[in-house]
Amino acid sequence: MQVTGTVLTTRRVDAYHALTVVAPGIAERYRPGHFVSVAVGGPYSSMVTRRALSIHDVKSDYGGTVELVFTVRGSGTAWLAERRARDTLDLVGPLGRPFPLPRDPVHCVLVGSEYGSAVLFPLADALLERGCRVDFVLGGAGAERVFGAMRARRMAETTTLTTEDGSLGLRGKVTDALPSVIADTRADVVYACAPMETLRAVTAVAMEFDIPVQVAVEEAMACGIGVCMTCVLPVIGDDGATRMVRACAEGPVFRGERVRFEDVGTIPFDALGAPGGGARHVS
Repeated sequence: MQVTGTVLTTRRVDAYHALTVVAPGIAERYRPGHFVSVAVGGPYSSMVTRRALSIHDVKSDYGGTVELVFTVRGSGTAWLAERRARDTLDLVGPLGRPFPLPRDPVHCVLVGSEYGSAVLFPLADALLERGCRVDFVLGGAGAERVFGAMRARRMAETTTLTTEDGSLGLRGKVTDALPSVIADTRADVVYACAPMETLRAVTAVAMEFDIPVQVAVEEAMACGIGVCMTCVLPVIGDDGATRMVRACAEGPVFRGERVRFEDVGTIPFDALGAPGGGARHVS
């Protein structure tokens, strides 16, 4: 649904920006893993395409609020970072396919890198409500880019932090720490949200342990509703055939082993409907 939401609060979370927006309807329909698309630049802006933003928190206050987390990467997110309380935003959501939840209590490891970690906290809440054990592995380039460390420590059995520069927790990437966490916690499933290369590595680790992995991919989404086809990626279906699917509509959550990470950004020659003669880059 499309709503005009009023900004309730703005805050900085280390290197990131967080906006809490009053968005009745979106909040009540939200499930962990959903996202929203936000119009940027104002009504007279030349920035036509929307920005897809992660939902970090949902509350019932004021009829329903959502907290959006993002980092400034260009003119659109720079404009969003300048919003203040009582400004209004045009939002569409909740969008996408949410995380599937286990029927029975299981041990879950949640892996997040940079601001991708934001989507994992409502997932953790939902898993805890089902009696699951939750353990976090969170990372970033430096201490200021690790999102949600304090909240993770409050809600999880264990929280492992990694930074590439060694300024917080273990030196390295989340995938360096993941094998020992899976082994120590006797994990039954891994959930992850991170840049594509990290998701590829997380999936490889989970497959080594022969446990399922659910990944929320970070692909550029211009429309967020499956029309523009800018977010397609190759995914193997139940029938074993590869199809180019839309991250915004069929995703953003996929079974990790089904995503052909090595072919992201291309159309594999064996994908259904692909022209012959090898992989072709998506423009």
